[in-house]
Amino acid sequence: MEFKAPEQELSRFRARVAAAAAFVLLGFGLIVARYVYLQVLRYDYYATRAEENRISLLPIVPNRGLITDRNGVVLARNYSAYTLEITPSKVHNLDDTIDELAEFIDIQPKDRRRFRKLLEESKNFESLPIRTRLTDEEVARFIARRYKFPGVDIKARLFRQYPFGELASHAIGYIGRINQKEMAKIEDDEDLAANYRGTEHIGKTGLEQSYEKELHGVTGFEQVEVDASGRAVRSLARTPPVPGNNLQLTMDSELQRIAEQAFGNRRGSLVAIEPGTGGVLALVSTPRFDPNLFVDGITPDNWDVLNTSLDRPMINRALNGAYPPGSTFKPFMALAALETGKRTPHQAISDPGYFVFGNNTFRDDKVGGHGMVDMVKSIIVSCDTYYYLLANDMGIDLISEFMGKLGLGSRTGIDIDGESTGVLPSQAWKKKRFKKPEQQKWYAGETISIGIGQGYNAYTPLQLAHATATIAAGGVMYKPHIVKYVVDAQNGAKRVIEPTPLADLGFKPENVEVIRKGMVGVITSGTGARAFAGAKYQAAGKTGTAQVFSLKGAKYKESDTHERLRDHALFIAYAPADNPKIALAVLVENGGFGAAAAAPIARQVLDYYLLGIKPAGAAPEDPDADPEHAHD
Repeated sequence: MEFKAPEQELSRFRARVAAAAAFVLLGFGLIVARYVYLQVLRYDYYATRAEENRISLLPIVPNRGLITDRNGVVLARNYSAYTLEITPSKVHNLDDTIDELAEFIDIQPKDRRRFRKLLEESKNFESLPIRTRLTDEEVARFIARRYKFPGVDIKARLFRQYPFGELASHAIGYIGRINQKEMAKIEDDEDLAANYRGTEHIGKTGLEQSYEKELHGVTGFEQVEVDASGRAVRSLARTPPVPGNNLQLTMDSELQRIAEQAFGNRRGSLVAIEPGTGGVLALVSTPRFDPNLFVDGITPDNWDVLNTSLDRPMINRALNGAYPPGSTFKPFMALAALETGKRTPHQAISDPGYFVFGNNTFRDDKVGGHGMVDMVKSIIVSCDTYYYLLANDMGIDLISEFMGKLGLGSRTGIDIDGESTGVLPSQAWKKKRFKKPEQQKWYAGETISIGIGQGYNAYTPLQLAHATATIAAGGVMYKPHIVKYVVDAQNGAKRVIEPTPLADLGFKPENVEVIRKGMVGVITSGTGARAFAGAKYQAAGKTGTAQVFSLKGAKYKESDTHERLRDHALFIAYAPADNPKIALAVLVENGGFGAAAAAPIARQVLDYYLLGIKPAGAAPEDPDADPEHAHD
């Protein structure tokens, strides 16, 4: 048996102890190093994380600004209500949870459909409403059972309300839930992303959209201490939100109501403008829609009704409908002739009732013609032959240049997004519009029908009202606008939306006076006389009728034509004629004759605005209105 000296054993023991001590020291050193790393080098980071676990930063959504008419009548407001909301990421089985909730809270199939739609559009951790506008009794029922439903809670929300429903719906617009495309745009902008935290709705159309930044306000924040389950324990600090600014409009809500009522069940549009400021007094597009349907998320059934209707109620006809102006184009043509020197007021033609150009005969509505016709008479009797000749003498490009100055065929710049340009025909326009060379050439014969507001002409009712207001203002053109003041919701300070003169077209006063005289004659003895019989003010106007489709030589007979293929009825006017306070354009889709369908609507609107007379109902159509000049 090998014998080991005590010294050797002791040496080995000491080595083991040293190794163990070194290992312990190394381990301890690693612990110390880790401690230093966590507690010193990474202290700020982990302290912040710990604080974030303890403290939740909750956004406080600001009150959305109100929208009122020029007299302070509220057209869009907010109210508070309770909603039952589910955070999908915190719920194990959504369907089972909703079924259990439905046992004591009324949850309809439409609520489930809307929730599923929101779920598809939203991030999984967002809180989504399954029921809105809970009653106090429903709130109490849920609170008693809250412990059974993790991820489900009651929240107080502000809801948008449009108290007059369909009134001015195309002008005011509506709000709806922020969709993925809008959210992506918001998140691309750091300032917007911060200000829209917690915000679920945004302006979709109308003033709600174009003035979104003013109406939204500034989001506030609240620091809340939370427990391990994520429930709030106490509030630590609060930065209050800044409410959105209010909008006070140039629009008169009662005038708007009367204008909408005047249309009855007819489709069409009316735009009324204050000539000296560009302020929009009424903007009608009918049929209308109820913007309240969109606040909670419109149901599929309601959307199908609106979206598939042949009447297309979601289209803003005032801004997006482009129509031939018909004979309402003639005063503009007459002014163009005077300003360009192509005609003098007293220069007359002998009207045989037609105009021959090449192999084509362009006919007037009055068989045998109107006899000798000067400029004023051409407007009063709406002589087509006069304007066939004039258009041929002027040529398309000169016509286009002048009408472009009046704002026809271009956006007016009104403070609602989505305005259409319409069509102002010219040689350059046709080359750009068509692809085939044979289609791009402008033919002289095409100019003839342009002179009476037909052919390629297509303008919005807003553009026609804008041009009429410019003539009423003697050639000074103002930018149309619906908002008069932006009102600070905190201190009531008003920021004026100043009238913006776009241009002074420099019309000669004597030329404008000739046009005024002709348009007054339309009201006193022409195609508008029946509609304005007995009026206690003097208006200046022009009726018009625009073809929807070509008759190819056949004579138009309204009773034999399908309703949606009948002519459009138009009317433009301003009043009082010697000191204009209002200018307007009226269009009735497939209304037939301008004198019969559109002029009576204008009469009701002008009667109220100038005299305060309120009509009992819709404007009646006048089947006997100037049958001799039925197409004017």
